[in-house]
Amino acid sequence: MKGWDAFVSSFLNLQVIGTYWPVIVQGFFVTVELAVLIVIVGLALGLVLAVIRAFGIRPLNWLIIFIVDVFRALPPLVIIVLLYFGLPAAGLSFSGFTATFISLALILAAFSEEIYWAGITAVPHGQTEAARALGLRFLHVLFLVVLPQALRMVIPPLVNRTIAITKGTALGSVVAVSEILGAAQSSVAFSLNPSPLTLGALAYLILFLPVVIVGRRIELRFARPFAR
Repeated sequence: MKGWDAFVSSFLNLQVIGTYWPVIVQGFFVTVELAVLIVIVGLALGLVLAVIRAFGIRPLNWLIIFIVDVFRALPPLVIIVLLYFGLPAAGLSFSGFTATFISLALILAAFSEEIYWAGITAVPHGQTEAARALGLRFLHVLFLVVLPQALRMVIPPLVNRTIAITKGTALGSVVAVSEILGAAQSSVAFSLNPSPLTLGALAYLILFLPVVIVGRRIELRFARPFAR
């Protein structure tokens, strides 16, 4: 068997696909659940850290900057492995799903905090001074004047970073999470045929291609004043 026939037998084997597609579908929904949790917690935590940093408490700011830089510097896989294999030695164990969720949520929080902070500092200082001159207190200025403008400015980079992090759910396969890649790999091991990987690739396209398209539309929508 050579050429196209060999390729079809290896990667498009209908008998194998028919047997293992339910496993890939199950992994698809695990990936969706994991990605949604990562996005919600990561973006919310990043915003909280940026707001705390806006209060200008130096020791607290130094701590936030240090933690954010650490999670931005470490590869996601390293953090996942440390949480899953390292913490049990300290008496604290996580499932593969939980370790992947915590790791990627913290990484997204670190990157999103820097993006939020860039938006906050990009708001013209004159607007905050004008708001204070009108008698608004610091919290009112922050939440009514600064944050609404900052959030609008940071949506394009935030969308890009969110998409990049959520695709990292595939790393969960390293710690036995049955998401799309994990399900595909286990199916390959049982079937001795790589066709489930083709199903996995199709599942990732079905999941993330609409997200990428929506993300591009959001970027264009908020970047329109600067477009030619």
